Amino acid sequence: MLARIGWWCRGSQDDAPFLLDILDYAEGEQDTGRLLFETARAAVLPDGTAQVNYTRFAPADWRTDPVARRVVEGRTAIVAGGGARPFVERLRFEWRPGTPVPAPSGRLSFRPFEDTEELLTVMTEVLAGTLDAYSLLDLRTMTPRQAAEAHYEDELARYTSPREWWRLATLADGEPVGFVLPSQGGYHPIIAYVGVRPAHRGRGCIDELLAEGTRVLAAADAPRIRATTDVGNQPMAEAFLRAGYADYEREIHLTWD
Repeated sequence: MLARIGWWCRGSQDDAPFLLDILDYAEGEQDTGRLLFETARAAVLPDGTAQVNYTRFAPADWRTDPVARRVVEGRTAIVAGGGARPFVERLRFEWRPGTPVPAPSGRLSFRPFEDTEELLTVMTEVLAGTLDAYSLLDLRTMTPRQAAEAHYEDELARYTSPREWWRLATLADGEPVGFVLPSQGGYHPIIAYVGVRPAHRGRGCIDELLAEGTRVLAAADAPRIRATTDVGNQPMAEAFLRAGYADYEREIHLTWD
């Protein structure tokens, strides 16, 4: 094998590629990889078809590991040569059974959402001040409510795990503080979303929300729990580390304007 390329879609949910998932070439065969990319892209995404993001997974230390850096930069250079640009780098975390999970403090109460409208209302509120790159992109062209609805329809509504896993956190008087959405992803149990309403940020609520989501999945005998956040979202990254999640990988996204 000299080179390989593969686009990925979400099974029956998509009738076209959702992202460029695989681009590799043998040592010294970058020109072959570039030729394959150009040839395959013209066949899979002909003129008039929207280009889709390229995602590359890399070791957490890829910038300081010469071999890993050469691999990442060589592949992304090919895609960048086709007009893509760097969009965001994400931290990937994993919780493993046996890692301690704090017991509920009693400060917050947790319950399932009454309905989708209650979830969308809180999702809309937590978008204020978001550090998530994709949410910020949505907010350039959408209202917060529209962005919340798009996120729900495009991702969250597709999860087949029980909706009872999703938790709204409230104070004793019933005021919503935030939410966490533990879910079964396509390959692993995941923390799909965690957010705190702006008025309650900076008070440690994120730690209690993350702990509750972890408890839900641990109680379902999750063999592992995966989660991601943008490199620029330092508060969320620090919360995962405090909760015992291991920072094990990077996810690099390139996009076409």
